[in-house]
Formats: sequence, structure tokens, C-alpha cells
Amino acid sequence: MRLLFAFPLLAFLSACQPQQKPIGTSVELTPANTGNTTVNPYAPVDISPMDMSYWPVDYPKQRMASAVRSAPMARVIYSRPHLQGRKLFNGILQYEQLWRLGANEATELQLFQEASIEGQRIKAGRYTLYCIPHPESWTFILNGTTDIWGVKQEFSTDLARFEVPVTNTGAGLEYFTMAFKEKKDKAELIVAWENWEARIQFTF
Repeated sequence: MRLLFAFPLLAFLSACQPQQKPIGTSVELTPANTGNTTVNPYAPVDISPMDMSYWPVDYPKQRMASAVRSAPMARVIYSRPHLQGRKLFNGILQYEQLWRLGANEATELQLFQEASIEGQRIKAGRYTLYCIPHPESWTFILNGTTDIWGVKQEFSTDLARFEVPVTNTGAGLEYFTMAFKEKKDKAELIVAWENWEARIQFTF
């Protein structure tokens, strides 16, 4: 009799227990049950976020601190992909093939005033910046067609090309980076990823 009574009791207790998913099973999160998570219900979160670098460096912060009063001279807007265990060349990039200098939209260079880039005079305006990497140098291409997604260069609107030496830094930089830095009386736009670095010279 005790054994016969135990089976219904065990079945009842088992039915009352919450059902658990096996370890490793993903749970679909919705806006109602995410809590404090990184899930974004409005738009996908891009793994290659957009970034921006000004010349002068940190111009918005300097302006808010009243350290500068004039307009900025230049800025570059780009998306920052990262290696994720991949090799840069013969992995993500190929030599002699056009590169948008990042991910998503093609990189934009805005000049707020006329500048000399690698010795070539360029008028103020918005431009798209592309690159063709070679083993010893990178060719940067300034193009007049803006707001382009991916590698969709319109060759008829190319405005200038700059051949810039590339160096092997051995830094192993995970994130693609573009940043203005000061060099004496010039500005350098540093373009760096993995072990490779090119520096484009600007004067204003």
C-alpha cells in the first residue's frame, strides 16, 4: 500500500516543478522580459559601431571648455570593425582591392576649410575616402560622392589620390582605428589596424 501511494505523490510533485531548459539553450528575449540587458528593441546593435575623430583633437570637448573658439578644421566619420580572431590580409582585406576604410557606410572626411593633403590642395566640403592597400604603401582616394553604403565607388567623381607609406608596428590592434594626431605644425590622420599603420599628412 505504501508503494502504491508513493507513485501518485511523486507524479504530482514532478508536475509542480518548473520546467528547466537544458544548459546551453538560448532564451528569446523580448522588450517585456529583457530587464537590464543589452538587447535593443528599436534597432539591431551593430558590432562595428560608428566613430568620429576631429581636428583639432577632441574639438567638441575643447569648445565646451572654451579652449577653442574657432570652427573645427576637419573630421573623419567611420565604422570600427574588429578582427574577431581573423587575419587582416588574405582574411578581411586583399591587397590591390578597394576598401571603404571600415564597415557599413564608406568613410566620410569633412573639411571645414581648405586644406593641403599630402601636398595637394583640397577645398572645404564633404568627401568619401577609400583605400587600395599595397604591401609597401596604401593609396587613399578622395571621392566627391557621399552617403554611400559599402564599396560602391563612383570613379567619375574621384578628386585626388594620395600614396602613403605603410609600416608594420607589430601592435596587434584589434579595432580598426582612424584618429587625428598632432605632428609639429601638421595634423596626421592615422589609419591603423592589426599590425599596419599609415599616416596621412594635413596642413591648414
